[in-house]
Amino acid sequence: MSLRSRSENVARTGSLRCFFDHPAFILPRDFTLFLLGARTDAAIERTRAALGARAAFEAAYTQSDDPWASAAPRYRYQQRKYEQIMKLLPERRFHDALDLGCGLGLLSQRLATRSGMVLGVDVASAALRHARVRAEGISNLAFAQGDVLDLPPELNGRFDLVVVADTLYYLSPLSDAVLATLSARFADLLVPGGICVLANHFFFAADRESRLSRRIHQSFASSPEFDVLSDHRKAFFIVTVMAKRNAGSTRICGS
Repeated sequence: MSLRSRSENVARTGSLRCFFDHPAFILPRDFTLFLLGARTDAAIERTRAALGARAAFEAAYTQSDDPWASAAPRYRYQQRKYEQIMKLLPERRFHDALDLGCGLGLLSQRLATRSGMVLGVDVASAALRHARVRAEGISNLAFAQGDVLDLPPELNGRFDLVVVADTLYYLSPLSDAVLATLSARFADLLVPGGICVLANHFFFAADRESRLSRRIHQSFASSPEFDVLSDHRKAFFIVTVMAKRNAGSTRICGS
């Protein structure tokens, strides 16, 4: 192969890699992941109706060590989402980060690369057992069982980063009053100027679940507790980055 042909081949390979790694690109197999997730969600709703929310998530993580196939290597969507969330964080190192609704702790592990200490909290103890196994050897990452609707007051003012990904739309009922209470509670967790990041699935405007995601983000964006730093629409999810309100905060348009 000539030098020119080799160079052209490398260029084509690089272009293809950039194309497939682009955040707007979704492999057809990822749509199978969405169907799998829908089945898991339906099973949770059935169990929740009979036994309550915590029991529903305990059952999901007891029956499977990865109920939404979040860590399955054949799917790219969830890992791409976590990569994008990390890129959207302000460019600094955080002292103490909180990952609410951490599940298997996959995003918690990424946050540990940018933080002095990370605490992952989930309602399901079964999820945390899996998370601890996956995070073995990561010394600045810990997990604790907890409910986002009943977080202990000793967490107040402890964190400069709070991340809530794919969690709030599982709360039921999720009224405007509940959302207002949650935004105030999450602000209490933060130091002044601390960052709160929301991320949720978003497919299209007419989709019921997507409308719920948009309502969650709009509620937090209008909260007197926060200034919106950026708002992002990506392939099948949305992200809002906010700062706990204090003097000198500004609003920046997102992408």
